Amino acid sequence: MDVLTEVTLTRNAEKDLRKLPRNIQEAFFTWISRISYQGLANTRKIPGYNDEPLSGNRKGQRSVRLNKAYRAIYIQESDEKIELVTIIEVIKHKY
Repeated sequence: MDVLTEVTLTRNAEKDLRKLPRNIQEAFFTWISRISYQGLANTRKIPGYNDEPLSGNRKGQRSVRLNKAYRAIYIQESDEKIELVTIIEVIKHKY
């Protein structure tokens, strides 16, 4: 039985997304499409996304790279039938 993956955005993430350059928005929606089509586990295997767990005050959250500067921050919850991916924010990474 396949696991259904559902992706949602917080209000804050929707607001962040509206402010981003078009190419970052396109990269974000490509990532979402891949999750919907391939599932989160398979999308994590794509090297360019550098999907990784965060630490410190962001423990329990994950980061995915949209390009060198921008990241999408999300949390994942799942059970046997559904996997819920909630995008918390889309931000410019601070170096």
